[in-house]
Amino acid sequence: MFQRLLALFAVAFLFAACETASNVTGDSASGSSSSSATGSASATASAPATATATAPSSATSATQMSDAEKLAQVGNTVYFGFDSAELGGKAQATLDRQAAFLNVNPALVVIVEGHADERGTREYNLALGDRRATAVRDYLLAKGLNSARIRTVSYGKERPAVSGSNEGSWEKNRRAATVLN
Repeated sequence: MFQRLLALFAVAFLFAACETASNVTGDSASGSSSSSATGSASATASAPATATATAPSSATSATQMSDAEKLAQVGNTVYFGFDSAELGGKAQATLDRQAAFLNVNPALVVIVEGHADERGTREYNLALGDRRATAVRDYLLAKGLNSARIRTVSYGKERPAVSGSNEGSWEKNRRAATVLN
């Protein structure tokens, strides 16, 4: 009797392992079911079998980044000097990478958000944020992007990236951020 139960359990484990391997290439919703199947199998399986069953799922999850994560990796924020909407060399390099990424992904539509630090009036900072967003948009258009794919918005000083009233905080808030629409 014990041998039959052991054989039945071994067959069930084999089917569970096969199902887990086929789910590795599936979507993220099936990834959660594969981890639970692997977790129950690991209680009875040896360590090497568990390691090989979970290694492919971690490798595929690393390669399945969202478009927003890919844009962030390329660089989605450029910074400006005080009271300026001019793009410096570092900002242009970041925008060159953004343009290359967006040209490779023609279905993506972006919003360029212009921001300012807390100094100045609300109206002035909204206008400055708009000039910064427009500068980024114009640069991306010059790199071959379609104008229908880029929208601009200014938040002025309303959405700071960093709170604080010092030069370090102000530097990080004088920016234009490119986000997916």
